[in-house]
Amino acid sequence: ALCRSASCASLVHNTSRSGYRFASPVAKMTSLESAGSKVQQNEINGMPVDSEDKATKIKMFSFARPHMRAFHLAWIAFFISFFATFAPAALLPVIRENLNLTKTTAGNAGVAAVVGAVAMRIFMGGILETVGSRFGTAITMLVFAPAVFCMALVTEAGGFTAVRLFIGCSLCMFVCCQFWVGSMFNVKIVGTANAITAGWGNMGGGATHLIMPLIYEGIKHSVPAFAAWRWAFYVPAGAFIVTGIISLLFGQDTPTGDLRDLKKSGVVKQGKGNFGAVLKHGLLNYRTWILFLTYGYSFGVELTVDNMITYYLYDQFELPLAIAGALGSVFGLMNIFSRASGGMLSDLVAIPWGMRGRLWCLWIIQTLGGVFCLAMGYLDYSLSGTIITMVIFSIFCQQACGAHFGVAPFVSRRAYGVVSGCIGAGGNVGAVVTQTIFFAGSQYSPNMTAQEGLIWMGVMTIGVTMVLFFLHFPTWGSMLFPGNSDITEEDYYLKEWTAEEVAQGYHTPSMKFAMESRSQRGAKAAAAVNKAMAAPGDKSVGKATESSMHDGTLSNSSSAAGSSTEEPVKEKDVTVTVVNSRA
Repeated sequence: ALCRSASCASLVHNTSRSGYRFASPVAKMTSLESAGSKVQQNEINGMPVDSEDKATKIKMFSFARPHMRAFHLAWIAFFISFFATFAPAALLPVIRENLNLTKTTAGNAGVAAVVGAVAMRIFMGGILETVGSRFGTAITMLVFAPAVFCMALVTEAGGFTAVRLFIGCSLCMFVCCQFWVGSMFNVKIVGTANAITAGWGNMGGGATHLIMPLIYEGIKHSVPAFAAWRWAFYVPAGAFIVTGIISLLFGQDTPTGDLRDLKKSGVVKQGKGNFGAVLKHGLLNYRTWILFLTYGYSFGVELTVDNMITYYLYDQFELPLAIAGALGSVFGLMNIFSRASGGMLSDLVAIPWGMRGRLWCLWIIQTLGGVFCLAMGYLDYSLSGTIITMVIFSIFCQQACGAHFGVAPFVSRRAYGVVSGCIGAGGNVGAVVTQTIFFAGSQYSPNMTAQEGLIWMGVMTIGVTMVLFFLHFPTWGSMLFPGNSDITEEDYYLKEWTAEEVAQGYHTPSMKFAMESRSQRGAKAAAAVNKAMAAPGDKSVGKATESSMHDGTLSNSSSAAGSSTEEPVKEKDVTVTVVNSRA
């Protein structure tokens, strides 16, 4: 059973283990009565869509609701949160003089800025599954806006660390961003869409190193220097409030409407104990934790560099603050294209090689990022060499971030928000670990210089990325081994639902997603399947399937040696027939 808006999708599922088979009408139709006939519509506000009403194109300069408006609201909100989180790092040479910060206290504050988002990102995944992306984004921006204002009030190291902790919690906006965009775009371009929005959001970490020193310099002409940096924080704080209000007023959770309204109308159903089930399927999927680890050494590395690059250039090469900030901003500003290109590469290699191509792409890019991180540490004697290497390093590092979210949407359909949250939290955990060990001046690294920290961070990146060789999907396989052709996408995603939930039709979105996910087999594998289905012996099956699709039901004929029992389930105006066959 599907939704009242009369959007229907082709669902064909046949699991040899359970003997169940499901179907619904083959094409998404919108009821447009014209001379007694129905006209097929495949667009929403001029945006071409798939069977889930998800956009199949990205119209970059469009702000049309719902797809592209969500696209732009998501990255802008994430940009603002990133900007505010690393604004203190951009002004650290001035702040540490005013507050008498030591290397250790400044380092601990940097760690606090990223550690707060670890739990928040995991928690946010469940929140989004419950209240939707629009409320999740607006609430996050409005709740953490006071923390940004409070930066102007700190007078000692403890307060500085505490405020950075609370501002850093707003980095959970990354989960809102990826979940929102992932809900709006087709699986064939979701890697690109996620990468563009996350990349443009991450660009806030570079923009703040460029913009905050300029704001400070401008204000300093009117007020004392130690007051100017405090006034500067009113700019990102005000942006938090404005962005939260705009998201609340103009956003939309899904292509078909807001989650709250869809639940009230019965279009979106929530099974009993749903939140616990979502957490279970997200947290107990080992693929989540492999990507958690590897994302810690792509996004985690990026967070670490955003925290230390300005003061590294300021101290190592004795540059003025504005110049050090401008050069340091280059690392983050590369996100304008680099993270997006990682998602695009992931989508591109998936065309011929499917999921296995995505995994190889991710491993190669992230390993190269580790190599250039290591090289940057060895070039501490040359400013030009450091900058050139930093640019190349940033491209690979940020491409790896984008490539991660070309894989993440396929880990779990039911618990996509929790999976995104866990993987995003992995980035913060990686940043905490690398900063604590290599850059915080803690008891674990009392004698390690920033140059040595860069070298060892590169080594750890190369080593941790190797765990990608253990990531395996039953249908699509892994980097080294192919998948099992007897296991379908529907088999994989149906396991997340109980028999009772299936009977209630809660699994329908997962089955539609499974159908769209067949592209992850790759062109070669898909061609082999199509060839097998076109074999003479299978024509009768194809005709039976085609016939059943036309009337909106799918029945599973009993075999010559077996019997079947039919259980019709009627939901609103669509009837789904579930047939249990015994061989």
